[in-house]
Amino acid sequence: MANYTALGSIILPNIGGFANGIYFAGQICKGTEKTWYDNLKKPSWTAPKCAFGPAWTVLYSSIGYASYLVWEECADEPERAIVPLSLYGGQLILNWAWTPIFFGLKDLKLAFIELSVLSGAAAATAISFARVNRTAGWLFVPYLAWLGYASSISYYVWKNNPQVKEIKDDEKTQ
Repeated sequence: MANYTALGSIILPNIGGFANGIYFAGQICKGTEKTWYDNLKKPSWTAPKCAFGPAWTVLYSSIGYASYLVWEECADEPERAIVPLSLYGGQLILNWAWTPIFFGLKDLKLAFIELSVLSGAAAATAISFARVNRTAGWLFVPYLAWLGYASSISYYVWKNNPQVKEIKDDEKTQ
């Protein structure tokens, strides 16, 4: 049973990322046709689009496994898992919400603010996990680093692309 629980814990965070990827794929890639995302001014340190899927798969799997470690550590005292796993669920929902805000609403400012809140929630989760299981806390470190990286990109994109408001306004009139 433990192996299925571990596998389910790893798969769960990937489901939201995969669903967002499928739903918003047209906003990111349209074959050879440029998308609005391609036309954004992005910093020189932005990874190629093809790197984001594999990076998020590894990160989601890592934090998913961390949640399993917390769950297992608290098996004899399930009440110890309530706060850490509630924080985990909350930050996961925030994580999944960023893509619809950025690619769906095209609200660059709100996306940056949401990512900032997510980063705080993820840090709180990491600390909470570490108090239960040190390895679980350490498994959050690459995720936190990536959120910092993503935040720097999101901030740059927000500040250097005022024309996105015009894109949103054009879409409303069509």
